[in-house]
Amino acid sequence: MKYRSPGIVALVSLAFLTLLLAGCIGPGQPVSPAGEETPAPPAGQETPVIPGAPAPAPISATEESVVAANNRFAFDLYRQLAGEEEENIFVSPFSISSALAVTYEGARGTTAGEIREVLHFPDDITVMREEYAEIIAGITSRSSASTLRTANALWAEQSYSFLPEYITTAGRFYSAEITNLDFIGKPDQSRLTINAWVEEETGDRIRDLLPPGSIDPRTRLVITNAIYFKGTWVKQFDEKDTTDQDFRTGGGGTVQVPMMRRGDKDAVYGYAETDILQVLSMPYESDHGKELSMLVILPKNDDLKAVEEFIDAESLSDIRKNLTSRQVIVYFPKFSLERKYFLPDTLSAMGMPTAFSRAADFSGMDGSGNLFIDDIIHQAWVAVDEEGTEAAAATTAVVGLISSNMPEAVPVFRADHPFIFLIQDDETGNILFMGRVADPAAG
Repeated sequence: MKYRSPGIVALVSLAFLTLLLAGCIGPGQPVSPAGEETPAPPAGQETPVIPGAPAPAPISATEESVVAANNRFAFDLYRQLAGEEEENIFVSPFSISSALAVTYEGARGTTAGEIREVLHFPDDITVMREEYAEIIAGITSRSSASTLRTANALWAEQSYSFLPEYITTAGRFYSAEITNLDFIGKPDQSRLTINAWVEEETGDRIRDLLPPGSIDPRTRLVITNAIYFKGTWVKQFDEKDTTDQDFRTGGGGTVQVPMMRRGDKDAVYGYAETDILQVLSMPYESDHGKELSMLVILPKNDDLKAVEEFIDAESLSDIRKNLTSRQVIVYFPKFSLERKYFLPDTLSAMGMPTAFSRAADFSGMDGSGNLFIDDIIHQAWVAVDEEGTEAAAATTAVVGLISSNMPEAVPVFRADHPFIFLIQDDETGNILFMGRVADPAAG
């Protein structure tokens, strides 16, 4: 059956949550540049096991395993990227896993098994679908105090037949609308159409996701996912308290950055610390709907590697449960980051090489064994200032027709080091964006 005109349900996908590592001020008794000491915790609250705000609200049985899978994938991906270069990192794990969930629906055999293992998807496909549908539906009740939107979409070659079951599943459980384009006759025009959709869905923050040449006459399907977030701090910083201060970079150097500061009696945050790290929870405004916050994980003694070896999805859950509310003197840098990743090599190294090879099996999409993933491109952007945070990301999986002349793998750009940062859904703990700032002056 051929699809020559837009069909299937409206888009609205992606769940929320981000992983951020950045700066705040200190452990037991570190002294700030202004000579201020971190207030000692009240008696009996010295050194909580690990940071976290009030214990997170329980997640529904259906939502739990997809959230857990996404968070495990988030840390796996972070470690893979961090192992390559000591630079800034910023990604949206959920954007990538959402796009790959739609891709996985068409995979079979070894190809499906590898994707499932890398993404930690539930073995029961029915459970997985219901959980994704529930997460996506949960995004619709948003707070007017912040903006959070997501969308999935399918872009199909107009002359190519896809299985009705695949198209229906993508629409029903992932809210992915299908649009037909002329990849064979007008590949670059098709590329610009998809890029325009991504720009609109991300508030013009993600531009040119698909570079020239990424769509060609062999392209048969493009799967896209976009997410956009804008929120204001519950406790905003005052611009007059922002001053240029030194920031020690991951490479051992020092740069000057605009450092925000808050230490008044109302500077009460979720806080915890261990012998190797401090954690600060900074909530965003929300009059109803999803409660979101940025969780900052700051290593003591500048030893980010020690924290990276310790932190994972399970320890993050413990951290969130152990956050206590208390006054904190906070120093946090203003920064903006934009990163673009070509992920075939990265995901292959993580355990799913078959999807990118001639042995790929995506017969669940078209009934044949003639399709493979030509490329997976991910782009993410974030800006943090006195008012709050704005973040956007998009992921695209380009599915092509296998031919005798396989294209060379696109070079992979990877980043790494010192702070980790995340924006999270306080109800589910789901990770949306994940990153690390090694040099906030580098942009």
